[in-house]
Amino acid sequence: MIKIGIVDDHAIVRSGLRNYFADHVDLRVVGEAGNGREAIDLVRTTEMDVLVMDISMPGQSGIDALAMIRAKAPDVGVLILSGYPEEHYAVNLIRQGASGYLNKDCDPAVIVEAIRVISLGKRYLSAAVGELLAEQLNRKSDKAPHELLSEREFQVFLRLAKGETASDIALALSLSIKTVSTYRTRVMEKLNLSTNSDLTYYALKSKLID
Repeated sequence: MIKIGIVDDHAIVRSGLRNYFADHVDLRVVGEAGNGREAIDLVRTTEMDVLVMDISMPGQSGIDALAMIRAKAPDVGVLILSGYPEEHYAVNLIRQGASGYLNKDCDPAVIVEAIRVISLGKRYLSAAVGELLAEQLNRKSDKAPHELLSEREFQVFLRLAKGETASDIALALSLSIKTVSTYRTRVMEKLNLSTNSDLTYYALKSKLID
C-alpha cells in the first residue's frame, strides 16, 4: 500500500485527487494540507511514501516548503503537481529535491504512474521534463538569468515580484529583514534589474507568476 499526502489550497482539487486515488487498490490518502506550512506539519506527523504538492498556494508556497520537507522527511517522495507548464519551474524544483513534476493538465493516470515510480525511491521524469533537462545539459551557458539564482534567492525573488514587502517575506520564510534585503540585492545584481517593478515585469514576462 502506497501512503499519499495531498497538498493543494483548493479543496475541490484535493477531493478530486482523493476520489481518483480511491479507485486504485494500492493507493491510500493518509493526510491533506492547504499550504506549505501545513505540508511541513503533515510530513512531521504522518507516515507517508509520496507527497503530491502544488507550488502556488497562499502563505507558504510549495516552493518555500520543499527544502524543509526534504530536510524533515528525506525518505518521502515529493511529486509537484502544478498549474504552471514544465518549462517554468520543473528543472529548478527537481534540482531542489522534488522527485517529479507534472502539469495539472496531464492525464490522471499519469499521476498514478508517477506516484508508483516515486514510491520506489526513484525520480519520475515525464517526456517534457526529460527534454528540458537534456536541453539544459546541452546549453549550460545559455541559462535564463533567474535559473542562476540559488533556491533561497529564487524564493525571495518570486515573493518580491508578487508585491510582498521585506517584512512579509521575513515573516513567511523565518528570516530577518536584513537577510531578506541582502537576498534582494543579490537578486537585483544577478538579474541586472533596479526596482521591484522591474522584478514583477521580469517574472510576468517569464511566466513565473500570473
